[in-house]
Amino acid sequence: MALIQGLHNLGKMTPLVFKKHLERNVVFKCRRHVHSSCALTAKLKDPPSVKKPPDGLPVFQYIGKQTKRVNKVFVWGNAATGALGIPDFLDPPPRKHPRMQQSVPYCLQDFSQEARTASCGYGFTVLTSSKEKGKVWGTGVNTESQLGLQKAVRTTHEGARTVILDYVIAPAPVDLPLTNPQETQVLQVACGRAHTLILTDGEGVFSLGNNAYGQCGRPVVENEEYRGSSQVNRVRIDGKVKQMAAGLDHSLFLTEEGEVYSCGWGADGQTGLGHYKSEHRPTKLLGDIEGEKITQVATFADCCLAVSEKGDLFGWGNSEYNQLASVTETTQVNVPRLLPFDYVGKAVQVAVGGTICAVLNDQGQVYVWGYGILGKGPNLEETPIPEQLPEALFGQNDFSPDVAVKEIKSGLNSFAAVTTSGDLYTWGVNKYGCLGLGHLNDQYFPWRVSLPGNVITVDCGVDHMVAVIKSLL
Repeated sequence: MALIQGLHNLGKMTPLVFKKHLERNVVFKCRRHVHSSCALTAKLKDPPSVKKPPDGLPVFQYIGKQTKRVNKVFVWGNAATGALGIPDFLDPPPRKHPRMQQSVPYCLQDFSQEARTASCGYGFTVLTSSKEKGKVWGTGVNTESQLGLQKAVRTTHEGARTVILDYVIAPAPVDLPLTNPQETQVLQVACGRAHTLILTDGEGVFSLGNNAYGQCGRPVVENEEYRGSSQVNRVRIDGKVKQMAAGLDHSLFLTEEGEVYSCGWGADGQTGLGHYKSEHRPTKLLGDIEGEKITQVATFADCCLAVSEKGDLFGWGNSEYNQLASVTETTQVNVPRLLPFDYVGKAVQVAVGGTICAVLNDQGQVYVWGYGILGKGPNLEETPIPEQLPEALFGQNDFSPDVAVKEIKSGLNSFAAVTTSGDLYTWGVNKYGCLGLGHLNDQYFPWRVSLPGNVITVDCGVDHMVAVIKSLL
């Protein structure tokens, strides 16, 4: 308010008073920031960096052309699990209270690497770097070693002792049994309820964490103790994997040949293998995707979606909330089925949460279906067929006619979309402020998240989100 009032008073000043005011170079103060008047207006005598266009008005450039733009990680949502990776939230300085939630994006300063990708699990986060080859970092819940074996030395009156960390509150390295760690680049990570998948460029796929249903791609060991385990499994798959997706307790692998493999819990048909048993060995899916070249797969809970090179949509798994009602009257589909949604255009990307689904076409348009907060207001709660979200909700207008959505993601009950202009929009259930909008109310339409840069990618968890941005500073 002080800043606004100060600018209002400037408008009332005579030229002489205005000149003297600027020469004093006063400082305006608002609630959180300090603004120098030299950053808001100009002194009478233009500095060398100021250029005058034909109309004679000064133009200032505050970010130099040579300024190096770097990748940074921003986090928000539930902080109680440690998934945000901010130690001060849970172990604050003296005279400050722990912070259990963060409703606006917060820069993850402790993760000082050049961020590449991020994946959100159920209360934990895994990060990768484009600079540090062969490295992965994890933070948050680690009760089943989904972040590997994490230990710390604690000093007591009896002496020092090593303890297993069930919760990691700052990004910690995850040990991988790489043959050549100096040359191997981690390309992607995917996180499920309590297991993690890691894709590398030269050494294949690794898995760690809970394997009670074979979701890590290895045989199930009866009564296996996952807490404090150092086991990291190398997943054996026919073909080179280019993308992965982790569901509640199952895993999907997409090869460069366009074939899909799955393993894990199959009671809702989510493995797509034609039965409802669990499968520990990654097995090729058939059904309607047989002979099709699949370009992307998505899952989060127990429903799965896939897109083909031709732009067709396929689905399998749980359909209790009309996710697959277009092809079945039952609540489960155990083989991939072609979804009759030709009217959405050529599909290029899909996202699926617990009960919600979305598809992005090659025109940058988003269609949604399922059950929950879908993005068309409180009156649309359930639909078995996709309905388009107005393009204006993502920033397209007469002044920005070319803005379109280029990426969509889904958490358990929320969506996120990244546009070609680098903006991030979120909507859905706003538990713990996981939408990053500065409040805790559910959001029924896509709403822009304030971030200091262009968003490269985003990922959604149950109640937190992580974005990698190209920062302005």
